[in-house]
Amino acid sequence: MSVPTFTLNTGAKIPAIGLGTWQSDPGQVAKAVEHALKSGYRHIDCAFVYGNESEVGEGIIAALDAGVCKREDIFVTSKLWCTYHRNPEDCLDEGLKRLGLEYVDLYLMHWPVPMSSKGNHPLFPKHEDGSRDLDTEWSHPKTWKEMEKLLKTGKAKAIGVSNYSVKFLEELLPNCEITPAANQIENHPYLPQQEISNFCREKGILVEAYSPLGSTGSPLFKEEGVQEVAKKHSVGEGTVLISYQGELSRGHAVLPKSVTSTRIEENLKTVKLDSSDLATLDKVHEKKGLMRFVYPAFGVNLGFPDKQ
Repeated sequence: MSVPTFTLNTGAKIPAIGLGTWQSDPGQVAKAVEHALKSGYRHIDCAFVYGNESEVGEGIIAALDAGVCKREDIFVTSKLWCTYHRNPEDCLDEGLKRLGLEYVDLYLMHWPVPMSSKGNHPLFPKHEDGSRDLDTEWSHPKTWKEMEKLLKTGKAKAIGVSNYSVKFLEELLPNCEITPAANQIENHPYLPQQEISNFCREKGILVEAYSPLGSTGSPLFKEEGVQEVAKKHSVGEGTVLISYQGELSRGHAVLPKSVTSTRIEENLKTVKLDSSDLATLDKVHEKKGLMRFVYPAFGVNLGFPDKQ
């Protein structure tokens, strides 16, 4: 199955649909990645903090060994974790070792929140009072300057950001020699984030939508508007939610997560939504209010319009 692509501001092509791997259970990721590649996916998204880069790599290598595709045909994304903001190359090196790859196609700053690398936990350091141990003497623009250096190493073909609001991009962009290629954010009908979507489009930054189905246990599938559009097109609610993001709708790359073979295959099948469909889906958050499923307790105002 041929998957449409977007062109990043680097000139590289990125498949419009990728396999998300966040919250996928250990022992299932490698098979999911291998099956996705055999089913036509050419875009795999992972992250250092997910703890599954080794399994992602196993799945990719299994597909390569089976002759499914070549490494240059696969677009692999991983992410810099917050405790490595002062040393992005160290995090990337560790990730590449786990993946068993020589490079990633896109490397993202996972959150614009530097955390202490010398705290009481390598990933989630806390103070005695339970608050997050942040690196207050460092800043995300400084991190970006270090990430820009990664491009000269060849270990990352492109760099970008994740979970950036307009506020944080406005802080970052004046300090950039290289504009981020992408901004990966939570996006679905409960959280359309039109302001940041428009801002990124103006700046030539591709938006990638994670949690497009909401999240595990999300009530989105039961929303009347979603079901109405699904019935109109004779498809499942998941197909509608993935299509809502796509190149013919909002112009976002989309990263549905699944470890189920049939669901992985179904998530590649999109439909063309017309303006009335999009209007129906936009009404979902207007009726229910904005709803964010991913909002870590960093103790930092990340500049999102909703604080729940």
